[in-house]
Amino acid sequence: MKRNRRSFIKASVLGGAAAASGALTASAVAGDTDGKRHGPLNLLILGGTGFIGPHMVREALRRGHSVTLFNRGRTNSELFPDLETIKGDRGSDLEGLKDRRWDAVIDNSGYVPRHVQNSAELLAGAVGHYLFISTISVYASFEQPLDENSPLGTLEDETVEEVTGETYGPLKALCEKRAASAMGSDRLTVLRPTYICGPGDHTDRFSYWPLRASKGGSMLWPGTPQHTTQIIDVRDLANFTIDCVERKTAGIYNTVTPKDSYNFGQLLEDSLVLTGAELDPVWMNEAFIEEHEIFGSLPVWHPNSGDYASISKVSGSRARAAGLHNRPVRETIRDLLRWWETLPEERTATIRAGLAPEREAELIEMLKAS
Repeated sequence: MKRNRRSFIKASVLGGAAAASGALTASAVAGDTDGKRHGPLNLLILGGTGFIGPHMVREALRRGHSVTLFNRGRTNSELFPDLETIKGDRGSDLEGLKDRRWDAVIDNSGYVPRHVQNSAELLAGAVGHYLFISTISVYASFEQPLDENSPLGTLEDETVEEVTGETYGPLKALCEKRAASAMGSDRLTVLRPTYICGPGDHTDRFSYWPLRASKGGSMLWPGTPQHTTQIIDVRDLANFTIDCVERKTAGIYNTVTPKDSYNFGQLLEDSLVLTGAELDPVWMNEAFIEEHEIFGSLPVWHPNSGDYASISKVSGSRARAAGLHNRPVRETIRDLLRWWETLPEERTATIRAGLAPEREAELIEMLKAS
C-alpha cells in the first residue's frame, strides 16, 4: 500500500542548483527591490492553453500586458486567436524562440529537466525573469510538516525522462535545479502548488466532492469532518504568478491555502449550501479505507498517519507574505459548479475522479451492515 500511495500522490498533486538544495530563498532582484509594478510587460508563456495557462493569460491581458504563447498548437488552439502563438516542441524544436526578447517567461509546461534546461538556457539572455510552475510533490517526504526548505526527492538515475507516479516529483525538483542553473537565483521564481482546482479543471479531483454531493442520497466521506485538506484556486495561482513577474519577485513559494484552515466537514457544508442537495453523509474511518484499498479513489484526502500524515500541513506563509491571496473555498466551489453547468453532456456524464457509483453503493452497504 505504501508504494501505491506514493504513486497516487506524486501523480495527482498538480495540480518544479539552489532550488534543489533549498538555498533559493525569497528575494527581490537587485535594482528592483521596491516591490512595485512597472508598466506593461511583454510576456512569453510556455504552454498557455491547458488548465492553468488560460487563467494566467487572461489575468496578464486584464492587467494590460502583452502575451506570446509557445506550444505545439494541439490543445485548445482556438482559445486565443488574437495572440501570437509560436509553434514548437520543448523536446525537439525551440527554433521559434531564438532571436526574440521578452520581459519575463512563465513556464507552466515543464516536466522533463532536459526540456526546462534547454528553454532556460536559450532564454537566459532574452528575458529578465523566469517563473517556473513546480509542485509540492518535489518534497522527499510528507511525514512531517513542510516548508520551502524541506528536503527534496531525488532520482538515482537523473537521465530518466518518463513521467510516472514515482518520478513526477523528483523530475520537477530537477527541473527547478536546471532552471536555477541557467537563470541564477535572482531571476527565478519557483511556485509549488498543491491540488489546483476551480473552473476549467479537467481532473475533477476536488470537484468530485461537490459534484457527487449535488446528486444527493447516501454519500461516502473519508476520515472525520475535522480532517483537513489544502488546495489552491487556479485563479489565485494565476494572480500570484502575474504579481511575481510584475514585481520580479524571486524565490521559492508553496502556493497553498493556509494549513488547518479547511476541513472535510466544511467541504460537506459548502457543497450542501451551494447545491441544495439532500444528503446522508456516511463517514468511513482510515482502517476501513485501508482494508478496502480505496485510498486512490478519494481525491485530495490523505490519512492522518504514515507516509502522508502532513500532506495537508504545508506552510504557505512565505507566499502569503509575498502577496498570495486565497479566496474562500466556498467561492471556488460555487464557480466550478457554475462552470460545470456550461459543459456538454458527454463531459459531465462521468466524473473523472472519485468512487464509481456502483463501488460507493457497495461500500455503503458494507458499512451499514457492520
